[in-house]
Amino acid sequence: MANPQISPTMKQIITHFTDDDLYKFTMCCAVIDNFPRTQVKYHFKDRANTIYPPGFDKLVEEQIAMLENVSITDEEIDFMRRKCSYIPTWFYKYLRGFRYDRHWVKVQQDYEGHLNIEFEGNWSDTIFLEVKVLAIVSELYYIITGQDKYFDLDKYYDKSYKKAERLINSGCSFSDFGTRRRASFAIQETVVKAMKECQNNSNGPGKFVGTSNVYLAMKYDLTPIGTMAHEFVCAIAGMYGPLMANHIAMTKWSDTYRGALGTFLYDTYGWKIFSLNFSEDYANMFKGLRVDSGSNKEQLDKIIEKYQSLGIDPRVKQIVFSNGLNVDEAIKIQDYAAGQCIPSFGIGTHFTNDIEHIKPMNIVIKLTDVKITESWPFYCQTCKLSEDDGKYTGDPKIIQSFLHLLHMKDIR
Repeated sequence: MANPQISPTMKQIITHFTDDDLYKFTMCCAVIDNFPRTQVKYHFKDRANTIYPPGFDKLVEEQIAMLENVSITDEEIDFMRRKCSYIPTWFYKYLRGFRYDRHWVKVQQDYEGHLNIEFEGNWSDTIFLEVKVLAIVSELYYIITGQDKYFDLDKYYDKSYKKAERLINSGCSFSDFGTRRRASFAIQETVVKAMKECQNNSNGPGKFVGTSNVYLAMKYDLTPIGTMAHEFVCAIAGMYGPLMANHIAMTKWSDTYRGALGTFLYDTYGWKIFSLNFSEDYANMFKGLRVDSGSNKEQLDKIIEKYQSLGIDPRVKQIVFSNGLNVDEAIKIQDYAAGQCIPSFGIGTHFTNDIEHIKPMNIVIKLTDVKITESWPFYCQTCKLSEDDGKYTGDPKIIQSFLHLLHMKDIR
């Protein structure tokens, strides 16, 4: 393969294989274990409808081509073996042989400047593109538009330290979830460094428990945090239908991890259909749930009621809140949830892209199409229906079809 044509002045943004969120690794392992031949498509969506500078698509292509020289190191594998004992040994053999391929990705820019990105390929391959490409787009945008001039790392360290101090003193257990839409790698590293040092200097009741970014967890000797994302349930819904997608996802997840990694992200198709699938055996097995949409207090109330209806004490269950939080909101939820469950918080953009004069990007990449094996002549489309009213992701026709199948008007 010929060497990619790289702009001589453009730095490589992603230089470490584990500069990625842990959930991509844990999901990849579960995908290989349960759906080794499944093919998927992903699509990029810019919710802010950003107009990107001319030629931005070519710069993104160059960065994706650079990923072909990024592979996992012995140091990274040794770290994951130590910190992620729930991951089976065979998975590291797969990671050693993994290589990115630019041909999995298509990047285009329309005449107005809007960006379109698509992935297609084996699920266990393309699954590693989402977080890295989002981080590339975000950091690259600030570089090309000159907004990176506002990145003052010393000032950001102080700001991050104060955030951690407030959270720790308020009794919050929290982690950094900010890789996908960070302003830059350096900004995220500054956050992690500041928060770890704040933790080391603090006697407060809360705790900075780690980061979703595996590389930064390794560099700062922290615990990598994460379990799964909506795409796992979305893909299963595309293959088997949405009514039992949560049940199948919980079954497959437990088959792979045998009760470890037991925080389930339940809101892919709303609380009610998940609740119907959340039987006593799974409620006991999984150590908790993650709230990622809807009203945090309302969602917690529903969760508490469900556990109680099953005869389970919710005070022994961990509830992870990750729905666009900032420090103030996390402290409010902590005050409300304390004594009802074991609350914890995953905070993303507010940690890694909270810079004066800069607007954080509102970009996502979602799995939209799936087929169970490469031999199928067609894909089945899927979508995501969160607890936020009207905040659905996918083809409008597929969304309406899923709403009908799920009897959403009857159960919401």
